[in-house]
Amino acid sequence: MYKSILKPLLFLKKPEDAHHFTFDLTKLTFNLPILSSLLESGFELDDPRLEREVFGLKFKNPVGLAAGFDKDAKLIDEMAMLGFGFIEIGTLTPKPQEGNPQPRLFRLPQDKALINRMGFNNGGVLEAVERLKKRKSKVIVGGNIGKNKVTPNEKAVDDYLFCLEALHPYVDYFVVNVSSPNTPNLRDLQEKEPLKALLTAVKSANDLKKQPKPILLKIAPDLTEGQLDDIIEIVQETKIDGVIATNTTIDRSVLSTDPAEVEAIGAGGVSGKVLGKRSTEVIRYLHTHSKGAFPIVGVGGIFSPEDAIEKLEAGASLVQIYSGMIYEGPGIVKKIKKGLLAYFSR
Repeated sequence: MYKSILKPLLFLKKPEDAHHFTFDLTKLTFNLPILSSLLESGFELDDPRLEREVFGLKFKNPVGLAAGFDKDAKLIDEMAMLGFGFIEIGTLTPKPQEGNPQPRLFRLPQDKALINRMGFNNGGVLEAVERLKKRKSKVIVGGNIGKNKVTPNEKAVDDYLFCLEALHPYVDYFVVNVSSPNTPNLRDLQEKEPLKALLTAVKSANDLKKQPKPILLKIAPDLTEGQLDDIIEIVQETKIDGVIATNTTIDRSVLSTDPAEVEAIGAGGVSGKVLGKRSTEVIRYLHTHSKGAFPIVGVGGIFSPEDAIEKLEAGASLVQIYSGMIYEGPGIVKKIKKGLLAYFSR
C-alpha cells in the first residue's frame, strides 16, 4: 500500500512538508486504540534468533532507526510499534536552533537518494528530555548529541557535556556526532587531536555516573584510510564503546542524477542507496584493521535484507535505516528481519 498509494502522494509534497505530514499521520493512526493494535501486529516479528547483545545492551533485533528522522523524540512509542530494535534520536544540541534556511531537504528518485543540509534543527535537548520522561515503550533509545552552530569548536566540548548530562537518565546509549557536513567546521572535530580530547572529556564525564552508558562515535564516509586508522587508535585509546559508520557523504560522484540538477540543489550531505557501497567499505576497513576490537553500527544505503546482511558480513553488529524507509516504506523493518532470519537459518 505504501508504494502504490502513500508514497506517490507524499512525493507530491516538498520533502520537508512530507516529513511533517508523515509525523502527524503516524501520531494519529498509531494512537487510535483498535487501529494501533492492528498496525502493531502487522509490523511485529519477534524471534530469539534476532536478539543481539552489543556494548552491554540487549537488543530485540539488530535493525534500528538512524538519527535524523525523530530528532526531538516525538515518535519513539510509534516507531517502536514498527518493530525497530532500537531508535536513535537527535542530533540534539543544548539550545534550540532552527537549522539552515529552507529548502534544505531534496529527493533524488533516480538514485534513491536524499540530499540534506538541515543543520541540526531541533528544539533543544531539554525539550526532548520532557518527552522522554513520558514515553511508554521499552525500546532501546540512543541519544545523538552535537554542538550548536554558534558554539566555536574550541568550546564544543561544553555543548556535548551539557547534552550528556541532560539526557543521561533517559537514554540507553550516546552517539557523539562530529561528522555532519551541515554545521560549519563541525567535521574539523574529526581530526585526531580535537577528537581525542572531545571523546576523553565525554568518556570521563560518563564514567563518573553511577550507571555509565555506552558511548559511540559517528563518523563520515569521506575519511581516508589514514584517518580511519586514527579513528581505530582513538577508539581504543579513549575506550569508548563503538562506532557508527557512516553519516552522509559530500561525494557527488556516486550520483547518476543530472549533474546540473544536483549542482542547482547546492550544498548538503548525500544519503540513500548510493551510500551503501562506501559505508560497507568503511565498516569492513574498521573491523579488519581493528581485528574486531569494538562494535560497529552499520548505516547507509540499506534498502533490503541483502543490504543489511552485507553490512553484517562486513563486520557490523547492528544496522540502522532512514532513507530506505522513505523509499521502501515502513514495512522495510519487518522485511529485513525476515531476511535476517532466513540468513541465520542457513
